[in-house]
Amino acid sequence: MPHVTIEHGPKGNAVYQVGGKSFVFFRTPRPDAYDPGTGDRYDDVIIFWVGSQEEKLALIEDESTPYFSTPHFDGHPSILLRASRLNEISRDELSELISDAWLSRASNRRATAWLREHGLDA
Repeated sequence: MPHVTIEHGPKGNAVYQVGGKSFVFFRTPRPDAYDPGTGDRYDDVIIFWVGSQEEKLALIEDESTPYFSTPHFDGHPSILLRASRLNEISRDELSELISDAWLSRASNRRATAWLREHGLDA
């Protein structure tokens, strides 16, 4: 994706940004995302921005997908996915997820230009 920079959080985790806005980042272990059996905090959570709350709900409420959220992200336009479950989605789905995350955070000018370059409606 164009105009992407990679920042690093305080613990070295990668944060992908467009125009200074995060759209994908690797989250450090937090108390709200944990294994219900062991209580261990997940250390492989990836956050993806989505275009709307409706899109978020459609993804996390579909039990056939590995996407989830936590109360910490209530009302926030993002979904969570454990890296250990990436194999449950196709490469095309991951590509679309990243593109959609980028589009949700890019400026209108950048998003419109990218969509036109790829023959998609703006």
